[in-house]
Amino acid sequence: MGKYVTKYGVGIAIVLMLYFLLTKLLGWHQYPVLSSLNAVIFGGGIFYAIRNYKRDSSSFNYQEGFQLGLFTGGLATIIFSIFMAIYIFQLDHQFAEAILDSWNLNFNKGALIVIVSLVIMGFSTTFVLTLAFMQLLKDSW
Repeated sequence: MGKYVTKYGVGIAIVLMLYFLLTKLLGWHQYPVLSSLNAVIFGGGIFYAIRNYKRDSSSFNYQEGFQLGLFTGGLATIIFSIFMAIYIFQLDHQFAEAILDSWNLNFNKGALIVIVSLVIMGFSTTFVLTLAFMQLLKDSW
């Protein structure tokens, strides 16, 4: 199961980074509504990880698929959050303030709030999508 977690978790993170850099290049990175496509990217990666593990495994049960989905999305969330922390703290200090202004929030620790919310959104998206996909991919009674 570890090779699926690594392959798809890193793959999701790379696609998320490329998507963010593309939106940055187009000047759209400050619009939080465009982050809704992140859920599609997470969903595709988690779905294919569970589906391919089920296809390649001789015995597949609900717990293994659920664990695989959570670990895959969790790894992608951690890698992408590290990338965003480096981006915010080292490359673009005004990015966090621009995001918080669009949320109508004003905190002293703006960059930290953005990173924490990114981690929470990543793990919650992972959890919900894993539950949904396991309903599709579990074996029937």
